[in-house]
Amino acid sequence: MTINRRALIGAGLTAGALGSVVGLPHLARAQSPSIDEVLNDPVAPEQGNPEGDVTIVEYFDYQCPYCKAMHPLLRDVVEADGNVRLVMKDWPIFGPPSTYATRLALGAVGLDRYAAVNAALMDTEARLTQEQVEEVVGAVVTLEEAQASYRENADKWNALLQRNDRQAVALGFRGTPAFAIGTTLYGGVLDRETLTGAIAKARSA
Repeated sequence: MTINRRALIGAGLTAGALGSVVGLPHLARAQSPSIDEVLNDPVAPEQGNPEGDVTIVEYFDYQCPYCKAMHPLLRDVVEADGNVRLVMKDWPIFGPPSTYATRLALGAVGLDRYAAVNAALMDTEARLTQEQVEEVVGAVVTLEEAQASYRENADKWNALLQRNDRQAVALGFRGTPAFAIGTTLYGGVLDRETLTGAIAKARSA
């Protein structure tokens, strides 16, 4: 599913207009994010090239098998391109282990270890228990430090997670993974051809 920039601007980036496209009329009650809010949240963790000329935003969950399956490809394409900014928007929708993993990963931001924790969690298989999350994250950072770092910035991270959830719902995404690449929206797993084509499209816009 793609919605190009002209369509978004023409609809005023309204949740109602997007809801009509994806068949979710209840979205008319959701607060509509602007393009800048989606692409340039100053709090959301970034990977890739922070000065890249194309931005990919991914809404993801650490228990989503499709997110995990696509993540190596996403990393490879971003690294090979060298001029893509990747914004990771945690959207923990698969229950308490997802929320716990997200909090530890965001806590790792303050320890300069977010990318490593994110990669470790995305390299896991299937659903996670709290114990598995702790084992995986604990191999990268000290759990107590990650937890303390999250608590110190809890208001900031909780507000970010609320924004991520509101945006994903308002944009009509039904689940993870979901992407904004430039100003075009994509729902679901993307293959290499589609992903590189989306980057090229955003670059030429």
